[in-house]
Amino acid sequence: MIASEKLSNYQLLIAQVEALLEGERNALANLSNASALLNQALPHSVFTGFYLFDGNELILGPFQGGVSCVHIALGKGVCGESAQTQQTIIVDDVTTHENYISCDSAAMSEIVVPMMKDGQLLGVLDLDSRLKADYDAVDQEYLEKFVAILVEKTDWNFAMFGEKN
Repeated sequence: MIASEKLSNYQLLIAQVEALLEGERNALANLSNASALLNQALPHSVFTGFYLFDGNELILGPFQGGVSCVHIALGKGVCGESAQTQQTIIVDDVTTHENYISCDSAAMSEIVVPMMKDGQLLGVLDLDSRLKADYDAVDQEYLEKFVAILVEKTDWNFAMFGEKN
């Protein structure tokens, strides 16, 4: 994809998520629609979704894609690494990443963006692509913006997740 096309696609995605979340603060609804929006916007995706932090580990949340891993310990896999370090992680080739957890053999590259609010970990956005090296600094910049909008416009009050965020 041409860089200018990628930028304009992401600018459109940001506008779409802003509009999608307007007037809706329910976490389950917003995460579900956000995963569907990302799946439609990123054509090489095999997984677009969220893992939510329950205070101990990451638990599979709303997503688009095939059946996936349900429990991920902090520090394990790319999602667990991102959650633990609170940093976005890009993996160009999952087959060469030492700490990769394979949930779908079709996944070739991955980006994981931590979701933080007031210094507290909420979870991570996890995207897997069928192409190697599908994610770069542009993806990171715009997906971090996407997550920031989602975190800001959502009420994080899952009763099943213990303490209200």
